[in-house]
Amino acid sequence: MPGGNRVGAVCADEFVAENVKLHRKHGERRGGGVWEVLGAVLTLLSAAFILLTFPLTGWMCAKVIQEYERAVIFRLGRVIKGRAKGPGLFWFIPWLDVIQTVDLRTVCFNIRPQEVLTADWVPLKVDAVVFYRVVDPSVWVTRVKNGYQATHTLAQTTLRATLGAHTLTDILTQRTGIAKRMEEALYTASRLWDVLVERVELKDLTLPVSLQRCMASEAEAARRARAKMIVAAGEVKASRALQEAASGLSPVAFHLRYLQSLSSVQSTASIVVVSLPTELLDMFLSHQP
Repeated sequence: MPGGNRVGAVCADEFVAENVKLHRKHGERRGGGVWEVLGAVLTLLSAAFILLTFPLTGWMCAKVIQEYERAVIFRLGRVIKGRAKGPGLFWFIPWLDVIQTVDLRTVCFNIRPQEVLTADWVPLKVDAVVFYRVVDPSVWVTRVKNGYQATHTLAQTTLRATLGAHTLTDILTQRTGIAKRMEEALYTASRLWDVLVERVELKDLTLPVSLQRCMASEAEAARRARAKMIVAAGEVKASRALQEAASGLSPVAFHLRYLQSLSSVQSTASIVVVSLPTELLDMFLSHQP
């Protein structure tokens, strides 16, 4: 039947593909085993040669690593199993091994000023500083090429992405929280390289000159409004205090206070003081509707 033939053909193709995969795996295993045996033989021959000519080749096979460094050794293109060598003195085979030294100290680098557009469409120039250190030298060497440049580029893109999701007000008032979020984002992205991001700090925020003038004008206007409100509140309190004081004075004491106020006025050419009897004022006020 046509349908049965198609199903059988599909099954046969799958079976052939599986057999090809199995043969490839066996071939890779055999090839890998042969190269491993060859590498072991070369290593044994090299060790025997070094032992036979030890006084002459001993100084060529020794290397010293500082306390803050580790050495990752590639023998015939493969990393030697176990942790990285160091610190101190260790032995290697010069014609079979390639050594890459990794610094384990905390590295600090500055992110050059980046042009950032905030969430409220404000152009901003920001620079930051990042502190990180390598945890596993073998992973750092084998999983990333030029780890310093990769971390630097990642920090630049993370800075732009993190600040672009916040408004200018949030950036100015929440610098510590934004730096913490940037640190977490860097750690999440670089942990595949066994890098520990220890700290991220925003150094400087540069605003356009026109925006700085607008913010200064706004701050000045807010301060003036606040000062006027304070003066008005003081005048209200003073008037209430004077009203309370005047309500407690007798007519004679009120008249004496009136005369004392007149004597305290400075006599200048621009000020003319005319004293009127209080009875006249009372008569005038009594005729008011």
